[in-house]
Amino acid sequence: MTDLPRRAFTRGAKLAALPLGYAGRTAVGMGKRVGGKPAEAVALEIQQRTAEQVFKTLGELKGGAMKFGQAMSIFEVALPDELLGPYRATLTKLQDAAPPLPAETVHAVLAEALGDDWRDRFAEFDDKPAAAASIGQVHKAVWHDGRDVAVKIQYPGAGKALMGDLNQVSRMATMFAGISPGLDIKPLLAELKERAAEELDYLAESRSQRAFAAAYEGDEDFVVPHVLAAAPNVVVSEWLEGYSLAKIITDGTQAERDHYGTLYLRFLLSGPTRAGLLHADPHPGNYRVMPDGKLGILDFGAVNRLPDGPPPAMGQLLRIATLGEAEAVVKGLREEGFIKPGIEVDPQLLLDYLGPFAEPALHEEFTFSREWMREQFNRVNDPRRPDFNVGFKINLPPSYMLLHRVWLGGIGVLSQMGATVPMRGELERWVPSFVA
Repeated sequence: MTDLPRRAFTRGAKLAALPLGYAGRTAVGMGKRVGGKPAEAVALEIQQRTAEQVFKTLGELKGGAMKFGQAMSIFEVALPDELLGPYRATLTKLQDAAPPLPAETVHAVLAEALGDDWRDRFAEFDDKPAAAASIGQVHKAVWHDGRDVAVKIQYPGAGKALMGDLNQVSRMATMFAGISPGLDIKPLLAELKERAAEELDYLAESRSQRAFAAAYEGDEDFVVPHVLAAAPNVVVSEWLEGYSLAKIITDGTQAERDHYGTLYLRFLLSGPTRAGLLHADPHPGNYRVMPDGKLGILDFGAVNRLPDGPPPAMGQLLRIATLGEAEAVVKGLREEGFIKPGIEVDPQLLLDYLGPFAEPALHEEFTFSREWMREQFNRVNDPRRPDFNVGFKINLPPSYMLLHRVWLGGIGVLSQMGATVPMRGELERWVPSFVA
């Protein structure tokens, strides 16, 4: 049976080779500069080759490395214009060009999951995958009752590959502990591994999808496909027609950007209130533009269970940040674990650092843009600013990891879309503590 490349040495060597490859290309680039090639052209060439190597390697490895690459694609908005093209092209390949499993492997997985008579459940089954993801691929089929369905199949060996990649990333991530004294990295990595293990369990994913489907049944804005069958490594659910939200980013009209940007924001914010769950993978590939103008939602492997709705502190801290209450922000962040004991932070510098990310909440309507997002990225990475060191003093509590991922990832997607959304109204509607 063909499976993922999963030997620790091989995978580790591929990951470790990435920075070495970059160093080699930089040395070659320096030689070309000495030879008279313009510095700008050399820099662009290095960046293009680096992008190609990094994301080619991540795509081959799939597993945790590919997930890491997909997460990075949300933040491509922060890249300067001259580098955006090569990164976007390689990231698209990462999402779409993973080599498919052979048909015999697919059949073996289905037999193991659904029984030797698995074909009796389908009127038709397409051996060619319709889509590829980080730890699995999707086939289109026709269920025995005539409904079009999506059959999500986990790659054999994906579990070992994913956890191996995360162990490798964990070893590299500990380097940040010395750079960021305010960040408690160990519990964060433990939480990341625990969440990753959940994503490997398609039965758990099917339960989350069923909860979302029940909560949004008959909704005027959203479509969540119902699950028809599930096993630990296979999920069969209703097929969603339509196309990826990513197409709105590249080709959408302004009206489409505003409409689907609003629905995207509304779904992310409303999940904890309506379903007791937060959809925690904001990648645009998980959202479908439906023929009737609704937004379809896919992939429920990453969720944050919030049975009591959004954490009260989330809305409260966002509100006091918009009011400019610096001391109260520090007090609240310390109580929630964002500032560790013994770490001192200047309240006004902290507010200056965080303020722009709270800026959208100040407005009834806010227009996200690449320029705005890039400005924030450049601002927090500018060592000349007095608030530059604040970021090194902030901790991310494990319980907020997925919330943080969704907030920043969602902002990144909205900025890619250039969407104008009723930000304050959506916050007031779905985050009660924001107005309490």
